[in-house]
Amino acid sequence: MKWYGVMPAMTTCFDEDLKVDHAFMTRHVQWLLGNGCTGIISLGSLGEAATLTFAEKEAILRNVAKSVNQAPAVAAISALSTVEAVALAKAAEQAGCSGLMVLPPYVYQGDWRETKAHVAAIFRATPLSSMLYNNPVSYGTDFLPEQIAELAAEHENFHAVKESSTDVRRVTAIRALTGDRLRIFVGVDDVIVEGVAAGAVGWVAGLVNAFPAESVALFEAARAGKWEEAFALYRWFLPLLRMDTVPKFIQLIKQVQQETGTGNARVRRPRLEVTGSELQATRAAVAHALQHRPSAQSTPFPG
Repeated sequence: MKWYGVMPAMTTCFDEDLKVDHAFMTRHVQWLLGNGCTGIISLGSLGEAATLTFAEKEAILRNVAKSVNQAPAVAAISALSTVEAVALAKAAEQAGCSGLMVLPPYVYQGDWRETKAHVAAIFRATPLSSMLYNNPVSYGTDFLPEQIAELAAEHENFHAVKESSTDVRRVTAIRALTGDRLRIFVGVDDVIVEGVAAGAVGWVAGLVNAFPAESVALFEAARAGKWEEAFALYRWFLPLLRMDTVPKFIQLIKQVQQETGTGNARVRRPRLEVTGSELQATRAAVAHALQHRPSAQSTPFPG
């Protein structure tokens, strides 16, 4: 498992009956990888995991693991209970996944003793290389740098952190405590250039679902220290990347996919597709982006 580069937090595509569209997701996986992404992360927040049954999650993981060829398939592990999270981790290993992205418990915001026991049980459930997902904004649980260092000292298969606190100082704080022990990924789209400048080596991205080559070009320019090139891409991309930072990020990113012919806007309830002024604003942002598209462009999506 190599934790590096742009790894999409892949959306889950639904058909007209709101059932998982595995055939489309296969094409989506292969298109993302063909445009330079280094792996695929399924069942994350953007993948609407909370609306999927356990059986649906297993089926998605089997399909994605089969579709990636030699690239890593990473399973996001989230659940209300530790027992279910451990079961999903084991199912991911059986499905052929290369790694895990471990979330804190859904809903319950425990103290450090409880939260540590939860993620430790997932780390121990399989030998798969694991990434810890820190998103205090969305989940209310904040893995502090000192706590991350504690986990790293105790679990050999804990190899990476998806840092979504929106505070780029966390990247340097984790590195100061752990050195090169952990690979740090940026988990919020509109902090990618700043995060890379601070030492992040990867990006778990959202808008990449519609613009993979553009996302890869932005990441690689930042990693190479080509700041003028990176900023020019960033300025073009930011109106879209900011859609990843609001409560309706799933609806907005799926709408961007529909506008670009790289997916559809269908979501499962309680979410509803954007309408009215939100829809108009999204369409206007996509139209402006397409009109001023940079030289780095994704290949046409396969029909």
